[in-house]
Amino acid sequence: MDIRHQIDASKMSSYQWLIIAVTTFLNALDGYDVLAMAFTATSVSKEFELSGAQLGWLLSAGLIGMAVGSLVLGPFADRYGRRKILIVALAINAVGLFLSTTANSAFELGLWRVVTGLGVGGILASATVITSEYASAGRRGMAVSIFTAGYGVGATLGGMGATQLIPAFGWRSVFLTGGLLTLVAIALVVALMPESVDYLRTRRPEKAAEKLQRIAQRLRLEGDVDLGPAHLSTGKQQGSVATLLSPRYRTASILLWISFFVIMFGFYFANSWTPRLLVESGMTEQQGIIGGLMLTMGGTFGSLLYGGLTTRWDERRTLMAFTVLSAVTLVLFITTTSLPLLAFSSGVVVGMLVNGCIAGLYTVAPMIYEPGVRTTGVGWGIGVGRAGAILAPIVVGALLDNGWNPTQLYFGVAAVVLLAAVALLRLPPYEEAESAANQDTASTATTA
Repeated sequence: MDIRHQIDASKMSSYQWLIIAVTTFLNALDGYDVLAMAFTATSVSKEFELSGAQLGWLLSAGLIGMAVGSLVLGPFADRYGRRKILIVALAINAVGLFLSTTANSAFELGLWRVVTGLGVGGILASATVITSEYASAGRRGMAVSIFTAGYGVGATLGGMGATQLIPAFGWRSVFLTGGLLTLVAIALVVALMPESVDYLRTRRPEKAAEKLQRIAQRLRLEGDVDLGPAHLSTGKQQGSVATLLSPRYRTASILLWISFFVIMFGFYFANSWTPRLLVESGMTEQQGIIGGLMLTMGGTFGSLLYGGLTTRWDERRTLMAFTVLSAVTLVLFITTTSLPLLAFSSGVVVGMLVNGCIAGLYTVAPMIYEPGVRTTGVGWGIGVGRAGAILAPIVVGALLDNGWNPTQLYFGVAAVVLLAAVALLRLPPYEEAESAANQDTASTATTA
């Protein structure tokens, strides 16, 4: 039995949906973490007397860690196992969150936010690939969209919790809660999460066949697992990072990185700065928080909407449509702040579309690379995307200090987001059958 083919072709079992549920909870931790910093920004700014630019750097500190974590831990996951690195990343994340509660200066908080981000970056790289690999071909878009929707759920609940925790216990309690939730996540992964099927098939660690057979039984797949002939993947030959820029993947990698960069720039701009910019536009602080929550609540539905649409339409083209509409609604959102009800309604739509773009990126990215470098490819896409996420708060903070108003900022970000639609036009998928044939041909030519 070819377990990869069986997973793709068979109806998804309850165990597969349980795996998706666990990875969705892991992504919710990312949403909680980012919005925790956004909603504690006012309290932190008052305590440490921060300027707009200083706050921008603090908001970006966690994102810097996420970028490094995705770039560094992704290749380790391809080499040593996605489940193993996922557990390591969760432990790093928990340490960073707990240490954030001890910060007595903006520098200390920024340092621990970097540590927290290192863990989150590793979590996302591994969890995204595991979600994609354990979903059937017909439900892959929906599964990844459910996974992505976890961000909105975590962000919304985190924001709602922050409004209760901060007045009662101070901003540090928000990070303490995040650390405790991460400990729960570690327990869930240890107890329930299997190793990546494609990692076991391509890397073939000790007792790989036995592990795959146990996984097949839990997935309710009948028959003995057949590993087939050992094909040395490109990633094993020249190193997984080098493979991303090899002739075979160079164009796809660059286009994917551009897409991740500009979409993440717009996504983190909206999620990090919306509460503050709405106040700058004339709303009250409470209305600013509500506006931010509208984006996150809309984001949950947007991810699911994207997944539903991919059951009927091509994933890449659906992502392109979401990207163009995101730019349009960003403009609509900021130009309606004088009418709070209309602004909040358009904010829900913005959140839906922008989160749908993230769901699209997480769906498309694993489809581009062969199994041996898949986590590396996704990790580097996320890492480059986080570079855009890092720049967004910093650039916006600096522009705000230099006299830019919220309307100008939203128009500028909308123009940046549109670039992703252009990059996605030529993004090609990876075809395993074609790859295997090419490898067989090359092997035959070599022996001849």
